[in-house]
Amino acid sequence: MSWSLDLLCPLPPCVELGGPPLSGLLWTVLLLFLWYCYRVGSDPPSCRNHAGGLKSGSVLSRSSSRCPVDPGCSAPKASPAIAMETGEEEGGESYLTPVLSHAPFPSQAAAGSRKLYAALQEYAKRYSWAGMGRIHKGLRIQARMNDRSSIQKPHLFYLPDVPSIPFYSRDAHRHDIEVLEASYPIILAEFQAVYQRGIDTKLGWIYQGPKAVFPLYNAGVCVVGNCRACPCTYRTLLSLRTFISSNSLGAAGFWLLGPGASLAGAYGPTNTRLRCHLGLQTPAQCELVVGGEPQCWSEGHCLLVDDSFLHTLSHNGGAEDGPRVIFSVDLWHPNVAAAERQALDYIFAPEQ
Repeated sequence: MSWSLDLLCPLPPCVELGGPPLSGLLWTVLLLFLWYCYRVGSDPPSCRNHAGGLKSGSVLSRSSSRCPVDPGCSAPKASPAIAMETGEEEGGESYLTPVLSHAPFPSQAAAGSRKLYAALQEYAKRYSWAGMGRIHKGLRIQARMNDRSSIQKPHLFYLPDVPSIPFYSRDAHRHDIEVLEASYPIILAEFQAVYQRGIDTKLGWIYQGPKAVFPLYNAGVCVVGNCRACPCTYRTLLSLRTFISSNSLGAAGFWLLGPGASLAGAYGPTNTRLRCHLGLQTPAQCELVVGGEPQCWSEGHCLLVDDSFLHTLSHNGGAEDGPRVIFSVDLWHPNVAAAERQALDYIFAPEQ
């Protein structure tokens, strides 16, 4: 006995196109679609993942294109690599290659670099690897950085891919510069009060080569006694937006350089900061040369310097000119992101 589809659900007459009626073709497509939906709906979810066709870069295993006979089949666990950024270096090496492949830190790295690398890993476990690509790369290449001859060679930490020039315009930190320059009279008055007491280590002064320094912050640590002697200057520091006050890369204080003294070529510890010099007493014969570019200080005005470049300073005036005096403050480099600043605060936490 034969059954007609018209008995199940009569369809309106359709125009024949030189072959079977169009209604028969529509029923065939409908039945095939229903059969496909039934098969897909009856498969376990984990098996559908395999049968659905994964991309070649999937974290799931490429060797199994179907589920095993075991009814409890499940997809292999995803690699933790998918949650981390993988910016590529030259030569195809990822920023986070050691983390993702468990490769060791460079064996030629100094003990200090290995300690910083361990601190970065600890930070990432506690918080996140997000935004840590440049820091990770910088720690790995630091050993090579110390061995090469360059006009810019920070001896402690180099952050790659940061635009660097010896001197920056005031636009790089306009707010903080305007705050410091507006506070120039009171900063100068508090310095003069401290200077008249005498330059003595018992009174909070430190000698650094040819310089005498009265620090308010030293390697990220507030020098309480000195800050109490200069309360207005201390409050000015706290009002700055980019002052590095939480890690050992940052410092602030009064710097003196006596007549006839000079500082030979030196490099700062990192390119993640800019050193801001507010001129307090600047004789005409004083000069600062950074990266081969000479500059002079000016009283009441700020100078932004990247001291990771080779730099020298000199005071060629006479005894009658008195010392050159600046108020120096370390500010974050404008191209260091907020996540990187937080990580560097953790990695270079001051040793109390």
